[in-house]
Amino acid sequence: MKTIFYSLLLTLSFSLIHQATYSQGCVAIRGFSACNGQVGSQAFLPKGEWLINGNFRYFHSFRHFRGDEEETNRVEEGTEVINDSYFFDATVSYGFSDRLYGSLVLPVVYHERSSMYEHGGNPPNGLGDRHKTYASGLGDVRLSASYWVLNPEKNAKGNFSVGLGIKLPTGDYGATSTFYNQGENSDETLELTVDQSIQPGDGGFGGSFEIQAYRMLSHNFMLNGNFFYLANPRETNGESSRNRGTEFSVPDQFAVRVGATYISPLPGLSFYLGGRHECVPVYDLIGGSDGFRRPGYVTSIEPGINYAKEKFSINVNVPVALKRNRTRSYLDIQNTTPDRYRHGDAAFADYLINIGFAWRISKKMSEPFHTM
Repeated sequence: MKTIFYSLLLTLSFSLIHQATYSQGCVAIRGFSACNGQVGSQAFLPKGEWLINGNFRYFHSFRHFRGDEEETNRVEEGTEVINDSYFFDATVSYGFSDRLYGSLVLPVVYHERSSMYEHGGNPPNGLGDRHKTYASGLGDVRLSASYWVLNPEKNAKGNFSVGLGIKLPTGDYGATSTFYNQGENSDETLELTVDQSIQPGDGGFGGSFEIQAYRMLSHNFMLNGNFFYLANPRETNGESSRNRGTEFSVPDQFAVRVGATYISPLPGLSFYLGGRHECVPVYDLIGGSDGFRRPGYVTSIEPGINYAKEKFSINVNVPVALKRNRTRSYLDIQNTTPDRYRHGDAAFADYLINIGFAWRISKKMSEPFHTM
């Protein structure tokens, strides 16, 4: 029973580990480490113990949507915008008690963005030259504390935690790169601010709220889920794409994740299947919603596999998009007139790759809860 129980805890650590998306394309859903998409947190962490998490994520976005309709002509014509984004989040957690733990998330990002419209315009009216811009570095750091509401020793088969955090504007939100065919005569090469979707940070202090919960149905099946919301009170951050005037918005973000974990008869091996919904809303919960943003959401099915042995665990999760929607932004709505309806587009990925590991540091393995 002890082996099953600790395998369960490490499986839960990865089923609810900070994953996300951090962004799945031009809709800047940053990973929820700050919010660089990740959702959730760790499992039970006894007093005085440490947990080290590492999570790598990658996506390739290229499919353009306006609302929930895909603009397939963009790929057919070769004018699609392509983002290749890489994220690595290092998380250190410490158990202040058997129910209260704190986490520090340090995200590092690398982005490549390929387009025509930013380098002289799409054909037939533009030059038709495709070039890349780049952005990389430290993202927005997040500090959080979470508390298991029910006593773990008396409620081992089901529990839920609540957490609060702060997001610091440590990531560059005015990163620049080289743009071609600029200027009045489209003959200049200039160093300008890159698109919002590949900025390492968003430029605002934020507050996060999260809930995670699980329920054991048997020794082999567990239901689990989590909710994460990042509120960004700052309205705009003073930067704009290619220095063109409309400042970047500092948007809220949220994600919901629900699924089931199957603990197989093979020691340490488990499987996960669930759904996830990630969103940049049109309107912020606190503060104004003006400025440039690409609001929208992605709803995905998420299969995963986990392996745990003693104090170490590794997992792979691949959310596959089922529905993508680039909703109308605040500026779209404000600037719509009887003669002109505005609804911007955005590029999305087909899937997201998550690879993570966790390592628990303790002097000795804790005793299992006696209620199991």
